Amino acid sequence: MKDFAGKTAVITGGGTGMGRELARQLVAEGCNIAMCDVSAANMAETRAQCVGAGLPQGMKVTTHVADVSDEAQVIRFRDEIRQQHGIDHIHLLFNNAGIGGGGSLFTNSREQWERTFNIDWGGVYYGVRTFLDMLVRAPEAHIVNTSSVNGFWATVGPDISHTAYSAAKFAVKGFTEALINDLRLNAPHVKCSVVMPGHIGTSIVFNSRAIQSGGTGAISQMELQSLRVRLTKAGIDAAKMTDEQVALAAGEVAKAFLEKAPTTAAQAAKIILDGVREEKWRILVGADAHWLDERVRATPEDAYLPEFHKAFVAASGWRLG
Repeated sequence: MKDFAGKTAVITGGGTGMGRELARQLVAEGCNIAMCDVSAANMAETRAQCVGAGLPQGMKVTTHVADVSDEAQVIRFRDEIRQQHGIDHIHLLFNNAGIGGGGSLFTNSREQWERTFNIDWGGVYYGVRTFLDMLVRAPEAHIVNTSSVNGFWATVGPDISHTAYSAAKFAVKGFTEALINDLRLNAPHVKCSVVMPGHIGTSIVFNSRAIQSGGTGAISQMELQSLRVRLTKAGIDAAKMTDEQVALAAGEVAKAFLEKAPTTAAQAAKIILDGVREEKWRILVGADAHWLDERVRATPEDAYLPEFHKAFVAASGWRLG
């Protein structure tokens, strides 16, 4: 698919980050957009940025509130697209929505763990299941599933548990790889790609906290305790800090994740769209992703040693663990 003009793209998690940038860049090329997110306000901002001074006649950018971990809501999203866009097919599906959190089976609650897993993996599965018929009806189509470097390297550092997110992203990667042959056998005009971003400048840390807290943005006592441990290991006397001070430190970490990332969300979206044009089935995003991919493949037995992480930090500038 070399040209996106006149096509229709479905984007989950379109309210911020890579989802927003995918929408902006696709609209600039004349592509119709239907996006979902749990935040109507964030989507309204994305739509405003897409529309600008107005859309060419016939183009549509629609927003739909939906939680991708709930199949019924994803089905409703699909049905709204059919009605509002007046179509029975789509050309592009970006299963982009995702959150973090629930990293530990020991220090996080089961609810936090499963919330992350059900959005990051379940959202991709429900997205493909729900929109597959509409993709098959198109003369050409492409599915883009967002995994992560944590889909082949299940850590962000030796001092941080990262099980829920990593398990989900491994599932997304394996599912997409298996889907290649499934589509080749049953719908060869539909292609698919797995996207594996490294550290991208997005609001995922802020958004994850909001979703995990039920919209309040509050940090749980479990997370506060985990943060105290991490601060102590970083040489900070967290025992003397109040809960409010720890929460403030967490906010600074989230801000740094957004503002100091080596790859911006806009750059990531361009890499993804270029990968779709070139029909790449695996799309690595960022120099850090390429470094990890090469090294993990070369020395898989060393991938979880502290020395491996130190070498990665030195090479990439990551400061997450």
